[in-house]
Amino acid sequence: MMAEAVDAFARHLAAERNRSAHTVRAYVGDVTDLLRHAAEGGAEGPQDLTLAILRGWLARRRAAGDARTSLARRAAAARTFTAWAHREGLVPTDPGQRLASPKAHRDLPTVLRQDQAATLVTGPAGRADAVGLRDRLVLELLYATGVRVSELCGLDLADVDRMRRVVRVVGKGDKERSVPYGLPADQALTAWLRHGRPALAVSASGNALLLGARGGRLQTTAARRIVDGYARAAGLPHTSPHDLRHSAATHLLEGGADLRSVQELLGHASLSSTQIYTHVSIERLRAAYEQAHPRA
Repeated sequence: MMAEAVDAFARHLAAERNRSAHTVRAYVGDVTDLLRHAAEGGAEGPQDLTLAILRGWLARRRAAGDARTSLARRAAAARTFTAWAHREGLVPTDPGQRLASPKAHRDLPTVLRQDQAATLVTGPAGRADAVGLRDRLVLELLYATGVRVSELCGLDLADVDRMRRVVRVVGKGDKERSVPYGLPADQALTAWLRHGRPALAVSASGNALLLGARGGRLQTTAARRIVDGYARAAGLPHTSPHDLRHSAATHLLEGGADLRSVQELLGHASLSSTQIYTHVSIERLRAAYEQAHPRA
C-alpha cells in the first residue's frame, strides 16, 4: 500500500504537476522517509497518517541534524503528498493542512565583485581551440544572462536569436522566457559557431548549442567543472554556475536595474526570491562604508 502510493505520487508530480526530475526525486525521498517513520509507529498505509505523525517525523529529522532549509522542504513535500492523497481518497482528511513549515534561514549568496567576474569570464580568451571557445561561451552566457546551468545546457541552436541578441530559455515548470545578452557574449557565440562547434559536432550532436568534448550535449556536471576550473586558475574563491547567476543579478541591481526586471530575467516565480539580491547589495555597501568612512 505504501509503495503503491509513493509510485502514484511520483507519477502525479512528474505528469500533472510538471515538476522537475530533481524535485520529484527530493519529494519522493521525503515521502518515503515519512511513510517509513509512520510504519515504525504502527501505521499500515497513508490512511493512518495524522498531524501528530507528521510533526513527530519533522521533530525526528530536526534531532538528526537537518538544516532548516531541509526541514522546510520536507514539510512542503509532506503537505503536497497529503493533499494529493486526500484528493485521491487515500486519506479521509488532509493532516498536512495544519502542518507548519519551519522558516528556512536564507544565507546571503556568494557574489563575485565585478572585476572578479570579468577576470573569470575572460579566462579562456587566449585559447583558440574548440574546447576553449566553448568554455568562453559557457562563462559569458552564464554571467551575461544569469540563466541556471540546466537552462544553459538545454539550449538549442534555434533558441538563440542573433538579430535581437536574446536566448529563449525553458525554465522551471517548462515556463519560457527571453533573456538578452551583450556584445562580449555575442562575440564568443560567433567564434564558437564558426570555429568551435563544427570541430566538435558529430551525428549525435543534434541541435544542441553547447557540446561536450565527444560531441554530445554539454552536461551540467561538465559546465560546473568549467566554471570551477577557470575560477581556480584565476585565483578566485570556489565558484559555481549558480554563483555567476547570483553575481549577474546583484550587478544588474547595482547598475540600476529594477527588481521586477531582474525577476523576469532570472525566471523567479515570486519577487521574494529576487529580493535576496537587494540584501546582498546593502551588505556590500555597508562593508565598503565601514572600510572607507573615517567615522564608520
